[in-house]
Amino acid sequence: MKKLTLVRHAKSSWKDPTLDDFERPLNKRGQRDLPKMAKRLEGYSIVPDLILASDANRAITTASEIHRQLDLKPEQLQTHPELYASCAETLMYLLQNQSDHLSSIMLVGHNPALHQLADLLTQSRLEKLPTAAVLHMHLSITQWHELAEGCATSILFDYPKKHAVTTT
Repeated sequence: MKKLTLVRHAKSSWKDPTLDDFERPLNKRGQRDLPKMAKRLEGYSIVPDLILASDANRAITTASEIHRQLDLKPEQLQTHPELYASCAETLMYLLQNQSDHLSSIMLVGHNPALHQLADLLTQSRLEKLPTAAVLHMHLSITQWHELAEGCATSILFDYPKKHAVTTT
């Protein structure tokens, strides 16, 4: 059985309209939420063999913080330009071509592709995949090339606002 964790990048800033979308950094909320989510991943014992990340600023910042928090080796983080502005099929293809010695992969990227991939793999409809969300799944496969529609069972779905404290 393989495991896959999808992570949407933390909340990004639209403050500077001159910045290209690819270069947008995290905003204050993203900077606040990201370390907490990385710590939660550690608490849930979700430690991937490999993190695959988009090389867009907000995604690589998210992946790097998770990588640091989980104390992974440098080679356990790879960036892939094709993860930026991709579709679910591109994500699926990338995963299907991973080495079978990897039992657990984390994919850090963007919507709508991540959301579409989650729906495709679980054959269910997530209402939303918010920023800094984590969807951890068990896959009923033994080799990555077997990854297909409906092969995933959602084990954990977490995101920052799920833990937000409201005051009245």
